[in-house]
Amino acid sequence: MPLAFVIALAASLGIHAAALFGTDVEIFGGADEPIPLRAELQPPPPAAPPAAEQKPVVKPRPKIVKPAPLTTGKPSPNVETVAPAPESKPAEIAPNLPSTVATKVPEPAKPLLPAKGRMRFVIFYGTQGFQIGRAEHTWEFTEDGRYRLSGTTETSGLVALFKPLVFENESSGRLVAGGLQPETYRTRKNGKDANENADFDWSTAEVHLSRSGAVQPISVGAQDILSLNYQLAYLRHPESGAVVGVVTGKKYDRFTLDALGEEEINIPAGHFRTLHLRAMGDTVTEIWIALDRHRLPVKIRYTDKKGDIFEQVATEIGSP
Repeated sequence: MPLAFVIALAASLGIHAAALFGTDVEIFGGADEPIPLRAELQPPPPAAPPAAEQKPVVKPRPKIVKPAPLTTGKPSPNVETVAPAPESKPAEIAPNLPSTVATKVPEPAKPLLPAKGRMRFVIFYGTQGFQIGRAEHTWEFTEDGRYRLSGTTETSGLVALFKPLVFENESSGRLVAGGLQPETYRTRKNGKDANENADFDWSTAEVHLSRSGAVQPISVGAQDILSLNYQLAYLRHPESGAVVGVVTGKKYDRFTLDALGEEEINIPAGHFRTLHLRAMGDTVTEIWIALDRHRLPVKIRYTDKKGDIFEQVATEIGSP
């Protein structure tokens, strides 16, 4: 029944995308993501020392040389002697000349968000705004270039009496030039391992999914379902749309986001100038990111195949 689906969905999402990029949601259609071009900077091979200019060698006619008498140090007047060729020495390499050109190490990326922060949300079902849950998530960026995100979503009110569910998820990884680079994604339901975890291996561009045991290739810039919300701040041109790879608890998919323009919205957390993004397919996901608040997703709406609507809006943005 629809209500049961809403409860299960709201409890299985656990972040701003809580009614959106759920683990059971089909891919949002659209063209496949273009294959990324990966370029790696490698130091050039050691430079060979400059070779001395060589003149063409003319081979002289062989001459017969008779040994000089041992009793005298003077050569016989009828004997032509050939001076020995000077002993060749190996070319010397300047001691201060590096064998390779050093590659500049990029500076650690700086977060666009505050070093620490927290957002709280309410989750509604249907056009009448029936509240079914609430969510809270926090982020932290450390000075050594790492990040840690955590989210908690739980049913509330009357729904919690019939279906008390608490879903927690956590993402950790590094902050690189292109944004967040997740390394681990962990989930819990009612305090127990939900077995919808993921481990990223960027050396091979693959992700290992605990639920199925599958190892899937991923594209550069791929996110987990939690880090996705914070990665929106790093989109180069969100007004032109984007294609983002997302790892859920069960699989890896690609999502095409279309930009619908700027909108002014009023929600419990305040008044925001937002950019309206939409991903369409069998289901429809809409995201409003706050342009003046680090592009945080302050409102998210998910419409399923049956037309049921789930909406999550921010009630508070601040420090933990």
